[in-house]
Amino acid sequence: MSISIGPASRQRGALLLADISGYTAFLQRVTDAHVELLINVDEPAPAYSLVSSLLDTVASRLEPAFQLAKFEGDAIFAVAPDGPEALHGESLGEWLRTCHAAFVQRLAKGRSEWTCDCNSCAGVVNLGLKFVLHHGDYVTQRILGREELAGPDVIVAHRLLKNHAHEVIGPRPYAMFTDAALRALEVPAGAMPALTETYEGLPPIPVHLLVLD
Repeated sequence: MSISIGPASRQRGALLLADISGYTAFLQRVTDAHVELLINVDEPAPAYSLVSSLLDTVASRLEPAFQLAKFEGDAIFAVAPDGPEALHGESLGEWLRTCHAAFVQRLAKGRSEWTCDCNSCAGVVNLGLKFVLHHGDYVTQRILGREELAGPDVIVAHRLLKNHAHEVIGPRPYAMFTDAALRALEVPAGAMPALTETYEGLPPIPVHLLVLD
């Protein structure tokens, strides 16, 4: 089968990842606790419906400031090309807080709808939302009719999902801005904690953390 790859185009803008932290561990615990309920059952576990509703809530809040690029398991990848419509300055931080608040409200609603009170299912309250925001170049191309984003800056944004924020601010919700994003989007760092992330094959990446709660 041949793969149809359309013409690529280079753009520049903000690259955003919204990631539901703790979901993989939560789902595994629920599966282990209720494995007997999953045998010969056509419908997926309720945990899948919950994360779908959470992702839907976040994705709807991201628009129109950001364009959805791709759902990636328990994360959303979105992009905002440079232009007069792009969010800048302090308003970007407030917008991220609004997105996080919508997530918290939907999670609370999901908890109230949860019918099981075992320790594994009760862990739903430990789900969190974090953001990674980078700025740089990216290439868009169509593969089998779908638009895909690629490039070194796309890789940087994804690598930053695994970071050391917990060691700096503890288990609190946050938005991680690369210094490249702070400069390009004119976001004041203010009292944001700073750290430098390092990954094999990449130069050190200075970042700042905006605590969302």
